[in-house]
Amino acid sequence: MLLQTTSTMPTKTPTQSDFPSHLTITLTPPPPSSSSATRPPPNVLILLHGLGDSAPAFTSFARALNLPETLIVTLQAPNRLPLDLPGFHWGDDISFDTSTGGLDMDAGFAGATNVLVNEVLRDTLLGKCGYRAREILVLGFGQGGMLGLLGAREFAKRSQGEAELAGVIAIGAPYPLSGSTVGEKNRTPVLLVAGRESAAVTEGAVRRTKQVFEFVEVQRYARRDDGMPRNRDEMMPVMQFFARRLRSWQGVPEGSVEIN
Repeated sequence: MLLQTTSTMPTKTPTQSDFPSHLTITLTPPPPSSSSATRPPPNVLILLHGLGDSAPAFTSFARALNLPETLIVTLQAPNRLPLDLPGFHWGDDISFDTSTGGLDMDAGFAGATNVLVNEVLRDTLLGKCGYRAREILVLGFGQGGMLGLLGAREFAKRSQGEAELAGVIAIGAPYPLSGSTVGEKNRTPVLLVAGRESAAVTEGAVRRTKQVFEFVEVQRYARRDDGMPRNRDEMMPVMQFFARRLRSWQGVPEGSVEIN
């Protein structure tokens, strides 16, 4: 069934009670300003943590971003890691990467995609709160980045009318092998951030992502490995992407994020 993505209802600021009770989320409001006191933030940023992390742990990054006029929704993966390991994962299954011996990020995302597309985007942000797709951006790390890219694609495939999100930032993650690359290219702008010798964001993985999305920008760290940005230089491409894609009455300050 196609969903209608253009809403005529007034926008309201999302609250915890708007989301399904079985989801674990944290909401980080924008910094106070004279304009934010009287109207809902014009943007929503969804944060998707990496394999083995949790929403509370990833919320510190949300606070550090300090984005004006932007409500940040940090969503926790629905599945616990096995064997009493701490943290959560987005995959349908648990599988191991034979090349590294660790857990494989690309483990199928049917369940998590349903949560992101239907429960968070369609039912809550668009349906209950009146946001438009163009006012919602997703940032994911590792396995969360794969889900963000797949979710943007699936949202467009299930949509009627406006089908593109404001953008997807995937850190250390390409479009997953488990996702289909067949069909019309999605016009949601994408930023891939990775280490210069990333094992996940290889040249082949970048080509696969470009098969799915029409606008793909790739920024690589000077360091070899993937990971969250550690300093101002590594964070700058992300903040520049925010400045281009987020609606704001105040603009996105270049130095707003604090990297410890």
